[in-house]
Amino acid sequence: MFYNNIHTRIRYCFLICLICLTITIAKVFYIQVFQYNKLNTLAESLWSRKLPISADRGEIIDRNGNVLATNITTTSLVIIPSQVVNAEDTAKKLSEILNSDYKDMLAHVTKRTSIERVHPEGRRLDYETAEKIDALKLDGVYLVKESKRYYPHGDLLSHVLGYVGIDNQGLSGLELYYNEYLTGSDGSIKYFSDGKGHKLELAEIYEAPTSGITLQLTIDLDLQEAVENELDNAMQKYDADSAIALAMNPKTGEVLAMASRPDFDPNNYQNASTEVINRNLPIWMTFEPGSTFKIMTLASALEEKKINLFEGSFTDGGSINVDGATIHCWKHGGHGTQSYLEVVENSCNPGFVSIGLDLGTETLMNYIRTFGFGSKTGIDLNGEGTGILFKTEKMGLVETATTAFGQGVSVTPIQQVRAVSAAVNGGYLYTPFMVKNFLERETNSIIKRIEPNMEKQVISEETSKLVRFALENVVAKGSGHNAYIENYRIGGKTGTAQTVENGVYSASKYILSFIGFMPADDPEVVVYVAIQNAKNVVQYGGTVSAPIAKNIFRSAIDILDIAPSKETIPKEYTWLDTKYVLMPNVEGLSLEDAKAALKGFKVEYSGDGQTVVYQSPNKEMYVKEGGTVVLMLN
Repeated sequence: MFYNNIHTRIRYCFLICLICLTITIAKVFYIQVFQYNKLNTLAESLWSRKLPISADRGEIIDRNGNVLATNITTTSLVIIPSQVVNAEDTAKKLSEILNSDYKDMLAHVTKRTSIERVHPEGRRLDYETAEKIDALKLDGVYLVKESKRYYPHGDLLSHVLGYVGIDNQGLSGLELYYNEYLTGSDGSIKYFSDGKGHKLELAEIYEAPTSGITLQLTIDLDLQEAVENELDNAMQKYDADSAIALAMNPKTGEVLAMASRPDFDPNNYQNASTEVINRNLPIWMTFEPGSTFKIMTLASALEEKKINLFEGSFTDGGSINVDGATIHCWKHGGHGTQSYLEVVENSCNPGFVSIGLDLGTETLMNYIRTFGFGSKTGIDLNGEGTGILFKTEKMGLVETATTAFGQGVSVTPIQQVRAVSAAVNGGYLYTPFMVKNFLERETNSIIKRIEPNMEKQVISEETSKLVRFALENVVAKGSGHNAYIENYRIGGKTGTAQTVENGVYSASKYILSFIGFMPADDPEVVVYVAIQNAKNVVQYGGTVSAPIAKNIFRSAIDILDIAPSKETIPKEYTWLDTKYVLMPNVEGLSLEDAKAALKGFKVEYSGDGQTVVYQSPNKEMYVKEGGTVVLMLN
């Protein structure tokens, strides 16, 4: 019995030892296999140190590859306190070179940390300062590479690009919106030290930084420069409070140019006010659109077949009474009896009130919201506004009437550009966007392509064609005549809206605007211009903004390679306009007959024959009256 108990105890002891041994082996196996990397990293961190090397942010380029935002290499000061031999002497010398406080520098030098970055006085040092520090050969003092954002075109496209902080993080614009893509992975120089932090004589390990992704924008740099030059001229000429311009491809939603004034230089954003640098007016600013909004009323009425541009008429006596409120036409005495095409050409307020009331509140507001008003467009930029619309259920006849001609509602410029693009491109509402491609930094190969986003069709192609025709007549014969360019088909609409101050309409301050498109038969670009509180000028959008848009269109003709047309609507000239006439065809005529046909022109010719074989300008094109014609004889 005693013998059996002994054996039983031995077996239990053996079993317990076996279990303990198995657990120990399993634990060692787990540590060696599954936790090796973690423990090795922890062990290595005890004796390895890293000097940081910042990565370059991804570049930003325009649609043609022109660089809009890039990086320059600078140097920053880093201290490893444990390696400093004489803290007081080191702090004294560094503070003298950096023109900083000695006590602050001493605090950096003696701080109980493995690596101390001297901020801000030691960041992004100029070459001369860095050379002085390097020449001292101070123990524990290092100069490391740091990337600094640089905008080669200064204030060009500043609100769209945005700016970055001292640590290269995006703070506004595309820099903020796409910060995750633009930010690269930092590298380092790894070295090894003993328990006291002293550097060991072991080989250093270089870990290369990885640059961020390159953004290719929809922006055309040439058109952007043209737009910004026009805004600069307008600000100087009219001493305006602000100015806005937008250009967009109506067939895709690609923004080709976006600018506003006042602006800032993102290289020196600290010199601008927070109000200026954080407000991208084309997407942020909301205001009453005025008569440019009549395009929406026109499109809605045509789609609902409430009006016919060529049949039927409206008589404007100078005002219209709506539910006890009198709404005046801009023209004293009114326009008399007009076709609805002439109502559009003349931008007749009573005419559009009549159209709006005929549509009805619910139908009109449904179309306005379908065109995208009252909600964000979804453009890839931060800070977009939504605008303000009346609530349909709270609208009376007066609110419906004023909405029909663009008063009492509040919209953003980007909303207007998107909506008008839909009205003239066949009825298709696109989401505006700024970035078209994400590119790999080294090879520029496309990582990701952004395709146009057509959200819905808001009106029929037939209606859109009628809208284009009506707005082309506005430029040729109506209030938009200052945007007319001979031999090119341009449509558009002017707008003149009083600004609201403290809830009251100002008697002297206006937002003067023009929105147009070309070519009118197949639009390739929509341009919007708005000038706020222009001074010492007649307060009409057609007087101030239409000529600015005309100059932008002239630039777009060359930049976008827009061909002239022989099917333009002839302009109705005023006595102030420079007149253009149709160039006769004199090719094949004798020199004598050609001179007779070109009476009133200055004629120059080359060759000694008697028959015209070539003429410049070409036949059937509009040319300035009294201009020069060059003939080539056989």
